[in-house]
Amino acid sequence: MQPFRIHTGMAVPLDRSNVDTDQIIPKQFLKRVERTGFGEFLFYDWRFPLEGQPDLSFPLNEPRYRGASILIAGKNFGCGSSREHAPWALADYGFRTIIAPSFADIFANNCMKNGLLPVTLSNEEIRALMGRASEGAYRLTVNLESQRVSDEKGFSAPFEISEFQRHCLLEGLDDIGLTLAHETEITAYENKRPAWIA
Repeated sequence: MQPFRIHTGMAVPLDRSNVDTDQIIPKQFLKRVERTGFGEFLFYDWRFPLEGQPDLSFPLNEPRYRGASILIAGKNFGCGSSREHAPWALADYGFRTIIAPSFADIFANNCMKNGLLPVTLSNEEIRALMGRASEGAYRLTVNLESQRVSDEKGFSAPFEISEFQRHCLLEGLDDIGLTLAHETEITAYENKRPAWIA
């Protein structure tokens, strides 16, 4: 998993609440077992609502937000089913972090296990970021080391994250990586086990 320490990128506003995982990555695209290849279908029903034709008013279709890597969204982002494909699609599209007033718990955990940082800020802070991002070409810095979101125009806000999840993201450790960190102890245990237990 790619470590997350400090990320600076363009922010795109998605001023919608209760965005569920079927809207993030619709069910008809859940045919792959790899983590890649989902980005082109991110928010597909909103981006291409009429027989695959793009809705040019949808933020991700606007040229000024091309290359955005920070998504600013409304409350309860990632609700609905627990499909891990949702953070896969966001990451494959190019997002490194999502900033919202609140997240569905399972979605937030899935994000962090895939190197995608969900940041919770207050409603007032989100409104301020939405307003600035709606003007386009707005860059933010998300610093996991200092646990702070900031810009060059004076905005600065701290955010909370558990120490364990922070450690995993900083070091790029998913569940497999956490297990392999104990490879020496696992090998020593396996070597001591009687052969008949295998």
